[in-house]
Amino acid sequence: MTLRPCADTSQADWLLASGVSWHQVVGFGPAGFEAYARLRFIPDPVRPGQHEGDVEVPDDHPSDWSQALSALDVLARFTQSERWFICVWEGSGHDVPPAVFREPLVGPPERRYFMAEGTSDDLAQWETMFEHGQPVPALVWPADRAWCFASDVDAHWAGIGASAAAVQALMSSGLDVVPADPEEPQPTYY
Repeated sequence: MTLRPCADTSQADWLLASGVSWHQVVGFGPAGFEAYARLRFIPDPVRPGQHEGDVEVPDDHPSDWSQALSALDVLARFTQSERWFICVWEGSGHDVPPAVFREPLVGPPERRYFMAEGTSDDLAQWETMFEHGQPVPALVWPADRAWCFASDVDAHWAGIGASAAAVQALMSSGLDVVPADPEEPQPTYY
């Protein structure tokens, strides 16, 4: 199987059905998970007014995508579903492959997404799908909704809603993952 357009966009309805703000949906996914965490692509700011460009990371620092893929590999152990849903923000600025990501769009009015479906193995082709660098998927979840991976365009981290065991596995994986409360303000660069 390869990633393909998702004809059944009702699979995304659950994202908005929990009644939380759109900020929470795009930052962590819907309400109702046992635990939440943040995968930090770069460290959190250490002073008020700090800009992302002020953060020095080593040349060999893993890309956002490689960190996201590692987290998704861990999360794959916490679902029984082989069918996954993957969303890309329509305003990502990347050349979105029209054969895979096309209308109709899903999500809240503030962030609309192209939606595809496939398997965890199909994400391996992600890097080859985009001509000018690949965006981290905005949202990924398995059909059983065991977890939700959310990476909003404005954040230096990805939010994850899952079971406590899945979050603990992420925190023990060697990735920079910290617990989070999606109802609280998160660290932000300016």
